[in-house]
Amino acid sequence: MLGTSKAVANLATRDLEKSRLFFTDTLGLKEVSREGDELITFASGDSNLNVYRSEFAGTNKATAVTWEVDDIDAEVAALKAKGVTFEHYDMEGLELDGDVHVGEGMRIAWFKDPDGNILNIVEDA
Repeated sequence: MLGTSKAVANLATRDLEKSRLFFTDTLGLKEVSREGDELITFASGDSNLNVYRSEFAGTNKATAVTWEVDDIDAEVAALKAKGVTFEHYDMEGLELDGDVHVGEGMRIAWFKDPDGNILNIVEDA
């Protein structure tokens, strides 16, 4: 069954080149393969992220990709230095500390890619 198989995240984009620059230059992912103007696969730790062309990019109103990090404050600072703007949400059980939401045993910071897809980083508290 699927419990022993590696899962891969898929994220839609309207502009593959703009997304490539964001995921490599801003987030630091490594491009591992490309299928023309339709799909780029990035490596992120032991996982892969497929970014593919779609007219529906950015229409998901929920978090699409999460990265687990050891030091969320350092990651937030590094991403802000690269021009990333963080989202602030009013969510029960979470309090905002700067750009980091704190509560329920974790610290979370949300941001968007150039298409408006919601991404986040999480540190266990």
